[in-house]
Parts: sequence; structure tokens; C-alpha cells
Amino acid sequence: MQGKAAAPAAGTVLNALATHRGSAFAIDEYTHATVDLFTEAEIDDDEEAIVGEIAGAPDADTRLIETCVEYVLDAHGEPEVAGAVVRTESDVPMASGLKSSSAAANATVMATLDALDGTDRMTREDMARLGVMAARDVGVTATGAFDDASASMLGGVTVTDNDADELLARDEIDWDVLVYTPPEQAFSADADVRRCEHVAPMARLVEDLALDGDYERAMTVNGLAFCAALDFDSEPLIEAMRQVEGVSLSGTGPSYVAVGPRPALEQVQVYWEQRDGNTWLTTTQTEGTHTL
Repeated sequence: MQGKAAAPAAGTVLNALATHRGSAFAIDEYTHATVDLFTEAEIDDDEEAIVGEIAGAPDADTRLIETCVEYVLDAHGEPEVAGAVVRTESDVPMASGLKSSSAAANATVMATLDALDGTDRMTREDMARLGVMAARDVGVTATGAFDDASASMLGGVTVTDNDADELLARDEIDWDVLVYTPPEQAFSADADVRRCEHVAPMARLVEDLALDGDYERAMTVNGLAFCAALDFDSEPLIEAMRQVEGVSLSGTGPSYVAVGPRPALEQVQVYWEQRDGNTWLTTTQTEGTHTL
């Protein structure tokens, strides 16, 4: 029994660290998951029941994807399934603020259900919630990340209440996107939540803008507030604001995302390419997580 799925990465409109309300949008870069399920007769007694592998990162922490498989099997597994191997491969750099953990969880959950011929057993929102529960349980998120998970699972842009795992709004958008990822990493679970809470008034303003559909202004206000709170350089934002209305620090960094007309983004790319790290142009994605 084998299942496969792909989940898109996402960029930030509103960081949920300050108020536990968040907003994110899916982008056209993917994490792929393959899940193979085995019966008791097919595994040795000394083998782990669920084994995770991350392509290109043999020493990476695989607890998230293993836990996602475990939770799906607990909820919807077949009695004869006794073990699983889950493998992920990603174009999304880890710990970059581009929701790699949410994409890995979503792809794993859907691939496990696909292996069980059971993708109709859960709504897509509940698939995202299950991945969020796994992320909380293994400690890879500081906010619950339902904003990131919902954007990756459903596609488009979402606004969420992460305390209630509630979807407040979803919209389909069609943007060109520029991503800049510096060489360092930043793990969201290590973010200074208390310092971020100091910018809660600005976060509430961003939420209002996002719920009004003013996503570009929302993400720019978010970027300025959270660069200050998380001690990231705001100069990439200032450079982008010469050309576009929407630019933000993505997640807890270190990546930055800008949206706007492609010629304007190409000019921003010229600025950002003078910095260490990588830049690339992509687009938004509205399909969300899907089987392969």
C-alpha cells in the first residue's frame, strides 16, 4: 500500500506569534511525501513500526512526519497495517520561514490517507488540523501554525484563529512572488514569543487589513513590526517598498517575500541578489495539497 502527495510552501501575511491570529498564502514550491504501509508479516520484529526519512538530510529530525503517519493510522488505519515508511523530499529550505514543517505534515497526512484509499475520510481542514496537532506534540511550532497549515492545505490565502484552529477567511489570489532566503536558519519554536507580544497592536491592525482583503498593505505592516520584534534587518523591506506594496518577513525568518507585478519584482530581485543567500521568482498556488 503506497500513497503520494505534494504540499505547497507558504509566505506570511500576518505572523501569529503576537495574537495567535495569523494569515499566510500558498506558493508554487513543494514538499513531496511518499508513504508505504506494511503488514505484520512484511516487517521484522526488531524494526521500528514507523520510520521517517528526509531526502538529503540523513540526520534531520523525522518525528513530525512519523507522528503524522501514526495519528492517521490511529484514526483511520486498517487492522492489518503494522508499520510504515514515510519519505519526504522538498524544494523548500528547512527553517527558512516558508512553512516547510506545515508542508511536510500536510503532504504526509494526505499521502498516508492516499495509501489507505481514504482521502475522503477527512475534510481538508481536518487533515491540516491533524498535522498541526502532530507539530504541537513534537514541539516544532510556537503558535500552532494553523495559518500556515491551512494555506498549504487549501491553497490561496487564509486567515485563521490558531487558538481554536478555526478558518476565519480564505481567498484565491493570483500573484507573482519573489522570495529571498539568507543563508542562516531560524526555527520557529525558538522565537521570542514574549517580545513578539509587544507588537500585538500592530498585529491586530494587520488582521483587520487582511480580513478586509488588503493583503499587500497587511503584509508590509507585518514585516516592519516583526523585523523589529525578531531582530531581523528591515532593509530588504525598504528596498522592496520602492517597487511593490506587499513585502514581509516570512514566518519567524529568515526569508522575505514580496508580491506584485513581475517587472517590479524583477527589480527587487536585483536589490536582493546583492545580499548573501538565494532569491527566486515564483507564483501563488490555489490548489493546495494534492495526491500524486
